[in-house]
Amino acid sequence: MNMLVDGEWRTDTYKLTNEDGEFERGTTTFRDKLRAEPDATFPAASGRYHLYVSYACPWAHRTLLIRAMKGLEDAISVDIVDPFRDEDGWQFTPDKKGCTADSVNGSEYLRELYQEADPDVTCRVTVPVLWDKERETIVNNESKEILRMLDTEMDEYATRNVDLYPEGYQDEVDRIIDEIYEPINNGVYRAGFAQSQEAYDNAVTELFDALAHWDDVLADQRYLAGDRLTEADICLFTTLVRFDQVYHTHFMCNKRFIHQFDNLWQYLRELYQLSGVGETVNMEHIKEHYYTTHPEVTPTRIIAAGPTLDFEEPHDRDELTGSPPTALLDE
Repeated sequence: MNMLVDGEWRTDTYKLTNEDGEFERGTTTFRDKLRAEPDATFPAASGRYHLYVSYACPWAHRTLLIRAMKGLEDAISVDIVDPFRDEDGWQFTPDKKGCTADSVNGSEYLRELYQEADPDVTCRVTVPVLWDKERETIVNNESKEILRMLDTEMDEYATRNVDLYPEGYQDEVDRIIDEIYEPINNGVYRAGFAQSQEAYDNAVTELFDALAHWDDVLADQRYLAGDRLTEADICLFTTLVRFDQVYHTHFMCNKRFIHQFDNLWQYLRELYQLSGVGETVNMEHIKEHYYTTHPEVTPTRIIAAGPTLDFEEPHDRDELTGSPPTALLDE
Protein backbone atom coordinates (compact mmCIF):
# COMPACT_ATOMS: atom_id res chain seq x y z
CA MET A 1 0.00 0.00 0.00
CA ASN A 2 1.06 3.57 -0.60
CA MET A 3 1.88 6.23 1.98
CA LEU A 4 4.14 9.18 2.70
CA VAL A 5 7.40 8.39 4.46
CA ASP A 6 9.38 11.43 5.65
CA GLY A 7 7.41 13.46 3.13
CA GLU A 8 8.20 11.17 0.17
CA TRP A 9 5.58 9.08 -1.63
CA ARG A 10 6.17 5.33 -1.30
CA THR A 11 4.19 2.45 -2.82
CA ASP A 12 5.87 -0.46 -1.06
CA THR A 13 5.65 0.33 2.64
CA TYR A 14 2.25 0.11 4.29
CA LYS A 15 0.76 -3.34 5.04
CA LEU A 16 -2.96 -3.82 5.52
CA THR A 17 -2.73 -6.90 7.74
CA ASN A 18 -0.67 -8.24 10.61
CA GLU A 19 1.09 -11.61 10.82
CA ASP A 20 -2.20 -13.34 11.65
CA GLY A 21 -3.86 -12.02 8.51
CA GLU A 22 -5.99 -9.53 10.45
CA PHE A 23 -6.74 -6.11 8.96
CA GLU A 24 -5.25 -3.27 11.01
CA ARG A 25 -6.36 0.30 10.33
CA GLY A 26 -3.70 2.96 10.62
CA THR A 27 -4.07 5.95 12.91
CA THR A 28 -4.76 9.44 11.64
CA THR A 29 -2.08 12.12 11.89
CA PHE A 30 -3.58 15.61 12.04
CA ARG A 31 -5.68 16.08 15.17
CA ASP A 32 -6.06 19.82 15.79
CA LYS A 33 -9.45 21.18 16.78
CA LEU A 34 -11.75 23.79 15.33
CA ARG A 35 -13.36 25.70 18.23
CA ALA A 36 -16.05 28.34 18.59
CA GLU A 37 -13.60 30.60 20.44
CA PRO A 38 -12.14 33.77 18.87
CA ASP A 39 -8.66 33.19 20.32
CA ALA A 40 -8.47 29.53 19.23
CA THR A 41 -5.73 28.43 16.86
CA PHE A 42 -8.49 27.32 14.49
CA PRO A 43 -11.53 29.46 15.38
CA ALA A 44 -14.95 28.66 13.93
CA ALA A 45 -15.58 30.87 10.92
CA SER A 46 -17.53 30.97 7.70
CA GLY A 47 -15.54 30.63 4.48
CA ARG A 48 -12.25 29.79 6.17
CA TYR A 49 -12.39 25.99 6.12
CA HIS A 50 -12.55 23.51 3.28
CA LEU A 51 -13.33 19.80 3.11
CA TYR A 52 -11.60 17.34 0.82
CA VAL A 53 -13.69 14.19 0.51
CA SER A 54 -14.54 11.17 -1.57
CA TYR A 55 -18.17 10.25 -2.16
CA ALA A 56 -17.03 6.63 -2.02
CA CYS A 57 -15.46 6.74 1.45
CA PRO A 58 -17.79 6.08 4.43
CA TRP A 59 -15.54 8.09 6.76
CA ALA A 60 -15.57 11.13 4.49
CA HIS A 61 -19.31 10.66 3.98
CA ARG A 62 -19.83 11.40 7.68
CA THR A 63 -18.53 14.93 7.16
CA LEU A 64 -20.65 15.52 4.06
CA LEU A 65 -23.71 14.42 6.02
CA ILE A 66 -23.18 16.76 8.96
CA ARG A 67 -22.41 19.61 6.54
CA ALA A 68 -25.72 18.99 4.76
CA MET A 69 -27.78 18.37 7.89
CA LYS A 70 -26.56 21.53 9.62
CA GLY A 71 -26.84 23.63 6.48
CA LEU A 72 -23.15 24.50 6.38
CA GLU A 73 -22.76 24.41 2.62
CA ASP A 74 -22.12 28.16 2.37
CA ALA A 75 -19.79 28.16 5.38
CA ILE A 76 -17.58 25.22 4.40
CA SER A 77 -16.56 24.59 0.79
CA VAL A 78 -15.81 21.10 -0.53
CA ASP A 79 -13.87 19.30 -3.26
CA ILE A 80 -14.40 15.71 -4.41
CA VAL A 81 -11.61 13.34 -5.45
CA ASP A 82 -11.87 10.63 -8.10
CA PRO A 83 -13.41 7.39 -6.76
CA PHE A 84 -10.71 5.35 -8.47
CA ARG A 85 -7.49 5.33 -6.48
CA ASP A 86 -4.38 3.81 -8.00
CA GLU A 87 -0.81 3.64 -6.69
CA ASP A 88 -0.55 7.43 -6.83
CA GLY A 89 -3.38 7.81 -4.31
CA TRP A 90 -6.45 10.04 -4.34
CA GLN A 91 -6.50 12.29 -7.41
CA PHE A 92 -8.44 15.35 -8.54
CA THR A 93 -10.03 14.73 -11.97
CA PRO A 94 -12.43 17.61 -12.69
CA ASP A 95 -13.45 16.24 -16.09
CA LYS A 96 -14.99 13.15 -14.50
CA LYS A 97 -18.65 13.12 -13.45
CA GLY A 98 -19.11 13.99 -9.80
CA CYS A 99 -15.46 14.99 -9.28
CA THR A 100 -13.86 18.41 -8.88
CA ALA A 101 -10.54 20.14 -9.20
CA ASP A 102 -8.70 21.21 -6.07
CA SER A 103 -10.32 24.64 -5.97
CA VAL A 104 -8.18 25.88 -3.07
CA ASN A 105 -4.64 24.71 -3.74
CA GLY A 106 -4.66 23.53 -7.35
CA SER A 107 -3.17 20.16 -6.43
CA GLU A 108 -3.34 17.14 -8.71
CA TYR A 109 -3.07 14.61 -5.88
CA LEU A 110 -4.35 14.76 -2.33
CA ARG A 111 -0.91 13.81 -1.00
CA GLU A 112 0.36 17.25 -2.05
CA LEU A 113 -1.79 18.81 0.66
CA TYR A 114 -0.27 16.53 3.29
CA GLN A 115 3.20 17.51 2.10
CA GLU A 116 2.23 21.18 2.22
CA ALA A 117 0.98 20.79 5.79
CA ASP A 118 4.10 18.88 6.90
CA PRO A 119 6.99 18.36 4.44
CA ASP A 120 8.41 15.56 6.61
CA VAL A 121 5.16 13.74 7.40
CA THR A 122 4.99 9.96 7.62
CA CYS A 123 1.40 8.77 7.24
CA ARG A 124 -1.24 7.36 4.93
CA VAL A 125 -3.07 9.90 2.77
CA THR A 126 -6.75 9.61 3.58
CA VAL A 127 -10.04 11.46 3.30
CA PRO A 128 -11.68 13.41 4.80
CA VAL A 129 -9.34 16.36 5.23
CA LEU A 130 -10.41 19.59 6.94
CA TRP A 131 -8.21 22.35 5.50
CA ASP A 132 -7.64 25.86 6.88
CA LYS A 133 -7.41 28.30 3.95
CA GLU A 134 -5.96 31.04 6.16
CA ARG A 135 -3.12 29.05 7.76
CA GLU A 136 -2.77 26.89 4.65
CA THR A 137 -2.60 23.64 6.55
CA ILE A 138 -4.58 20.58 7.57
CA VAL A 139 -6.62 21.02 10.72
CA ASN A 140 -7.75 17.41 11.09
CA ASN A 141 -8.12 14.20 9.08
CA GLU A 142 -10.00 12.08 11.65
CA SER A 143 -13.61 11.70 10.51
CA LYS A 144 -15.15 11.26 13.96
CA GLU A 145 -13.51 14.44 15.21
CA ILE A 146 -14.43 16.48 12.12
CA LEU A 147 -18.02 15.28 12.48
CA ARG A 148 -18.09 16.42 16.10
CA MET A 149 -16.46 19.79 15.37
CA LEU A 150 -18.88 20.65 12.58
CA ASP A 151 -21.80 19.57 14.73
CA THR A 152 -20.87 21.44 17.91
CA GLU A 153 -18.60 24.35 16.95
CA MET A 154 -20.20 25.82 13.82
CA ASP A 155 -23.73 26.59 15.03
CA GLU A 156 -23.29 30.32 14.43
CA TYR A 157 -22.96 29.64 10.69
CA ALA A 158 -25.48 26.81 10.33
CA THR A 159 -28.71 27.52 8.46
CA ARG A 160 -30.54 24.58 10.01
CA ASN A 161 -31.34 24.16 13.69
CA VAL A 162 -29.98 20.64 14.04
CA ASP A 163 -28.14 19.35 17.13
CA LEU A 164 -26.90 15.77 16.81
CA TYR A 165 -24.95 15.78 20.09
CA PRO A 166 -27.68 16.96 22.48
CA GLU A 167 -27.26 17.38 26.20
CA GLY A 168 -28.55 14.39 28.11
CA TYR A 169 -27.54 12.03 25.29
CA GLN A 170 -23.83 12.73 24.94
CA ASP A 171 -22.44 9.86 27.03
CA GLU A 172 -24.75 7.43 25.26
CA VAL A 173 -23.82 8.79 21.82
CA ASP A 174 -20.10 8.41 22.57
CA ARG A 175 -20.65 4.88 23.88
CA ILE A 176 -22.61 3.81 20.80
CA ILE A 177 -20.14 5.31 18.33
CA ASP A 178 -17.36 3.36 20.04
CA GLU A 179 -19.50 0.21 20.23
CA ILE A 180 -20.38 0.08 16.53
CA TYR A 181 -16.94 1.05 15.25
CA GLU A 182 -14.96 -2.18 15.57
CA PRO A 183 -17.57 -4.82 14.69
CA ILE A 184 -19.51 -2.84 12.03
CA ASN A 185 -17.80 0.29 10.65
CA ASN A 186 -14.37 -1.32 10.66
CA GLY A 187 -15.74 -4.85 10.68
CA VAL A 188 -16.59 -4.86 6.99
CA TYR A 189 -12.96 -3.99 6.23
CA ARG A 190 -11.69 -6.60 8.70
CA ALA A 191 -13.69 -9.18 6.74
CA GLY A 192 -12.85 -7.91 3.27
CA PHE A 193 -9.11 -7.52 3.76
CA ALA A 194 -8.58 -10.59 5.95
CA GLN A 195 -5.76 -12.81 4.77
CA SER A 196 -6.54 -15.86 6.87
CA GLN A 197 -9.70 -17.89 7.28
CA GLU A 198 -9.68 -17.38 11.03
CA ALA A 199 -9.40 -13.60 10.72
CA TYR A 200 -12.25 -13.54 8.22
CA ASP A 201 -14.48 -15.86 10.26
CA ASN A 202 -13.98 -13.81 13.42
CA ALA A 203 -14.71 -10.53 11.65
CA VAL A 204 -17.85 -11.78 9.90
CA THR A 205 -19.20 -13.37 13.06
CA GLU A 206 -18.71 -10.19 15.08
CA LEU A 207 -20.19 -8.09 12.27
CA PHE A 208 -23.43 -10.02 11.96
CA ASP A 209 -23.80 -10.47 15.71
CA ALA A 210 -23.59 -6.68 16.03
CA LEU A 211 -26.02 -6.07 13.16
CA ALA A 212 -28.51 -8.49 14.74
CA HIS A 213 -28.14 -6.71 18.08
CA TRP A 214 -28.90 -3.28 16.64
CA ASP A 215 -31.74 -4.68 14.56
CA ASP A 216 -33.29 -5.85 17.82
CA VAL A 217 -32.67 -2.48 19.50
CA LEU A 218 -34.34 -0.65 16.63
CA ALA A 219 -37.47 -2.75 16.97
CA ASP A 220 -38.45 -0.73 20.04
CA GLN A 221 -36.73 2.63 19.58
CA ARG A 222 -36.47 4.92 16.60
CA TYR A 223 -32.77 5.75 16.74
CA LEU A 224 -29.63 4.21 18.20
CA ALA A 225 -29.60 6.47 21.27
CA GLY A 226 -33.37 6.41 21.79
CA ASP A 227 -35.87 8.97 20.52
CA ARG A 228 -33.33 11.49 19.20
CA LEU A 229 -31.38 11.43 15.95
CA THR A 230 -27.68 11.77 16.81
CA GLU A 231 -24.16 11.51 15.46
CA ALA A 232 -24.29 7.79 16.23
CA ASP A 233 -26.92 7.37 13.52
CA ILE A 234 -24.68 9.15 11.00
CA CYS A 235 -21.83 6.77 11.87
CA LEU A 236 -23.99 3.70 11.29
CA PHE A 237 -25.74 5.08 8.21
CA THR A 238 -22.60 5.44 6.09
CA THR A 239 -21.82 1.74 6.55
CA LEU A 240 -25.39 0.51 6.09
CA VAL A 241 -26.01 2.47 2.89
CA ARG A 242 -22.95 0.81 1.26
CA PHE A 243 -23.55 -2.64 2.65
CA ASP A 244 -25.76 -4.40 0.12
CA GLN A 245 -24.10 -2.79 -2.90
CA VAL A 246 -20.45 -3.41 -2.00
CA TYR A 247 -19.69 -4.94 1.39
CA HIS A 248 -21.99 -7.94 0.94
CA THR A 249 -20.30 -9.08 -2.27
CA HIS A 250 -16.94 -7.32 -2.53
CA PHE A 251 -15.96 -7.83 1.11
CA MET A 252 -17.70 -11.22 1.46
CA CYS A 253 -20.04 -9.96 4.19
CA ASN A 254 -22.65 -12.20 2.66
CA LYS A 255 -24.53 -13.92 5.47
CA ARG A 256 -27.41 -11.48 4.99
CA PHE A 257 -28.25 -8.30 3.13
CA ILE A 258 -29.29 -5.25 5.13
CA HIS A 259 -32.59 -5.25 3.24
CA GLN A 260 -33.25 -8.65 4.85
CA PHE A 261 -33.20 -7.12 8.35
CA ASP A 262 -36.69 -5.99 9.36
CA ASN A 263 -35.66 -2.93 11.36
CA LEU A 264 -32.25 -1.92 9.97
CA TRP A 265 -33.71 -1.68 6.46
CA GLN A 266 -36.64 0.49 7.57
CA TYR A 267 -34.28 2.63 9.67
CA LEU A 268 -31.84 3.04 6.79
CA ARG A 269 -34.62 4.23 4.49
CA GLU A 270 -35.85 6.77 7.04
CA LEU A 271 -32.40 8.31 7.36
CA TYR A 272 -31.86 8.31 3.60
CA GLN A 273 -35.12 10.20 3.08
CA LEU A 274 -34.28 13.04 5.46
CA SER A 275 -33.75 16.36 3.70
CA GLY A 276 -30.25 16.63 2.26
CA VAL A 277 -29.15 13.09 3.13
CA GLY A 278 -29.88 11.26 -0.10
CA GLU A 279 -28.05 13.93 -2.06
CA THR A 280 -24.80 12.99 -0.31
CA VAL A 281 -25.02 9.37 -1.51
CA ASN A 282 -23.31 8.76 -4.86
CA MET A 283 -23.68 5.04 -5.47
CA GLU A 284 -21.83 5.21 -8.80
CA HIS A 285 -18.73 6.52 -7.03
CA ILE A 286 -19.16 4.02 -4.19
CA LYS A 287 -19.33 0.98 -6.46
CA GLU A 288 -16.56 2.16 -8.78
CA HIS A 289 -14.20 2.78 -5.88
CA TYR A 290 -14.62 -0.52 -4.10
CA TYR A 291 -14.68 -2.81 -7.13
CA THR A 292 -11.80 -1.12 -9.00
CA THR A 293 -9.47 0.10 -6.25
CA HIS A 294 -8.76 -3.12 -4.32
CA PRO A 295 -7.06 -5.48 -6.81
CA GLU A 296 -6.10 -7.80 -3.96
CA VAL A 297 -9.85 -8.41 -3.46
CA THR A 298 -11.29 -8.00 -6.99
CA PRO A 299 -8.37 -8.19 -9.45
CA THR A 300 -10.67 -8.13 -12.52
CA ARG A 301 -12.07 -4.70 -11.48
CA ILE A 302 -15.50 -5.75 -12.74
CA ILE A 303 -18.25 -3.74 -11.01
CA ALA A 304 -21.08 -5.92 -9.70
CA ALA A 305 -24.51 -5.10 -11.14
CA GLY A 306 -26.85 -5.38 -8.17
CA PRO A 307 -28.81 -5.44 -6.06
CA THR A 308 -31.48 -2.92 -7.07
CA LEU A 309 -32.73 -1.13 -3.96
CA ASP A 310 -35.33 1.57 -3.44
CA PHE A 311 -34.17 3.84 -0.62
CA GLU A 312 -37.21 6.05 -1.24
CA GLU A 313 -39.70 3.28 -0.43
CA PRO A 314 -41.97 4.30 2.49
CA HIS A 315 -40.87 3.19 5.97
CA ASP A 316 -42.71 2.45 9.20
CA ARG A 317 -40.48 4.33 11.65
CA ASP A 318 -43.12 7.01 12.33
CA GLU A 319 -44.89 4.44 14.51
CA LEU A 320 -42.12 4.69 17.11
CA THR A 321 -41.62 7.45 19.67
CA GLY A 322 -39.44 10.31 18.53
CA SER A 323 -38.92 12.19 15.30
CA PRO A 324 -36.08 13.75 13.34
CA PRO A 325 -35.36 17.46 13.70
CA THR A 326 -38.02 19.53 11.96
CA ALA A 327 -35.32 21.12 9.82
CA LEU A 328 -34.60 17.71 8.25
CA LEU A 329 -38.16 17.05 7.14
CA ASP A 330 -39.12 17.85 3.57
CA GLU A 331 -39.02 21.58 2.99
